[in-house]
Amino acid sequence: MVTNSTDPGVPDESYLAFWRERHLCTLTTLRPDGSPHVVPVGVTYDPEAGLARVITNGTSAKVSHVRAAGPEGARVAVCQVDGRRWATLEGRARVSADPERVAEAVRRYAERYQRVPRENPARVVIEIEVERTLGHG
Repeated sequence: MVTNSTDPGVPDESYLAFWRERHLCTLTTLRPDGSPHVVPVGVTYDPEAGLARVITNGTSAKVSHVRAAGPEGARVAVCQVDGRRWATLEGRARVSADPERVAEAVRRYAERYQRVPRENPARVVIEIEVERTLGHG
């Protein structure tokens, strides 16, 4: 795995493998006062599309923080750690309730986490356009 920053358009194979393993992650968004809001989430990484995806309820605080940033998107980071190995994806997040986008996010979540999430009619996807990747392993 890479150490420090790597090109998000050409991630190292060991970095990608780490993102395919089953790990709980954290999502950091910013509250209106600028303080960080860090919560545990499941994340999938799609380097071909340049996206990380988080499925969640549309009424969650993280969704409110992302929506509050407006159409340009919110600056966010997702991170996972396993012992000395860690990986972070940074970028701009936007919320989508589009059924096809949500279904794709659910499919990827089920693949990575080896379980289909429960039905949730209020489900949305937070899509993060990955601008920077960091890691060590």
